[in-house]
Amino acid sequence: MAGFYENLRKYCLDKVWREDIQALSPLRRAGVRLARLLYNMVLEVTEGNLTLRAMSLVYTTLLSLVPLLAVSFSLLKAFGVHNQIEPMLNHFLAPLGEKGIEFSQRILGFVENVQVGVLGSLGLAFLIYTVVSLVQKIEEAFNFIWRIRQPRRFVRRFSDYMSVILVGPVLIFAALGITAAVMGTSVIQGLVAIEPFGALIRYLSRLLPYVLVCAAFTFVYIFIPNTKVHFSSALIGGLVAGILWESGGWAFAAFISSSGKYTAIYSGFAILIMFMIWLYVSWLILLLGAQVAYYHQHPTLLSTRRGEWRLGNEAQEQTAILAVLLIGYNFYHQQGWWSLDTLAQRMNMPSLSLQPILTILEKNGIISESGEDPPSYFPARDLETITLVSVVEAIRHVDSSPLAAIEQQPEQSQVGEIMRRVDGAISDALAQQTIKDLVLAQPGPEEG
Repeated sequence: MAGFYENLRKYCLDKVWREDIQALSPLRRAGVRLARLLYNMVLEVTEGNLTLRAMSLVYTTLLSLVPLLAVSFSLLKAFGVHNQIEPMLNHFLAPLGEKGIEFSQRILGFVENVQVGVLGSLGLAFLIYTVVSLVQKIEEAFNFIWRIRQPRRFVRRFSDYMSVILVGPVLIFAALGITAAVMGTSVIQGLVAIEPFGALIRYLSRLLPYVLVCAAFTFVYIFIPNTKVHFSSALIGGLVAGILWESGGWAFAAFISSSGKYTAIYSGFAILIMFMIWLYVSWLILLLGAQVAYYHQHPTLLSTRRGEWRLGNEAQEQTAILAVLLIGYNFYHQQGWWSLDTLAQRMNMPSLSLQPILTILEKNGIISESGEDPPSYFPARDLETITLVSVVEAIRHVDSSPLAAIEQQPEQSQVGEIMRRVDGAISDALAQQTIKDLVLAQPGPEEG
């Protein structure tokens, strides 16, 4: 039976990944894309990368939760909306049942006991550091999902983090306050008394928490990663994460209410254990939504199975020449500079396959990146001095240090002579052709 199921699994996977999506009907195409997405999502979880990130965020949350709420409480108190913290915290901890309300009151008790005025400069700096570290951990997790190797620069990181920490809570609770005020106006109350408007308003008010949760997830997916995330992709990820979070809350609440053995096992630590588990589930859902947004923005990743994104040697050389050609073309015709995402979309390939190529070209002085965040790319020197030989050799000879064991072989002299002949043949074939020659051979912008 084990062999039968393994053969069935391989058949299904081959069937899914060998399908030509463009030749399918819209309904079947959507089904195949969904199957491929689910397959990749399962692999992301089972490989342990997302789960490790979620567990790391749980640890950071435990350290920074009280300082974060203390900073938010102090700021919201100035705007007179600090009373909204408790209802929102109760909603987040609702899956814990009655213990959630108790735990919420304990957390708020800790927050109220934090006296910022007596902390001193060092204590206040540590308070802010613990809060900033949480946002930094979230950015690192999102950059890992989006295959972004370069984090925000320090100045932008500090300004963006502080805006999220200080301005974010004010906007959220101000929106809640405005919504409550609008719902309490005489006009809305009059509409409630009129059917079917009353039923519609009551239905919309029940959907409001879901809308706010999905909107919060969408905002996080747009703002936190150090790359440009399309609103549509962030919205898709936010909707998936919001639905998973609300559904996960129901399932977790059902588990808590139906199982009383954890209290007998963990005694007084039971509430803390359940809180940590719920934190882990929440962070994992947030990361899964980010993964959905990433795949939605990069649909080419669903065209090949995971593990097949790595380019072969010949494909790397072709990619490098095309990338330098496109970068040089836009630079020569003053058409603007390419970023990693825009260049990957233009070349119809995953950005994680293109990024190593651009890194190699930059290290060899063929292209340079701007000081923007995220950076754009432009030629490192005049196009007429960038030869095709230099581009090809940059890819062929990356990490080309010979192994000591091979160097010691008596046949190495013959092998070395063969490789020198190969390099010479490539150089003769390209005949000192430059990137400028390729650019001029392309139709100009007015001709295209």
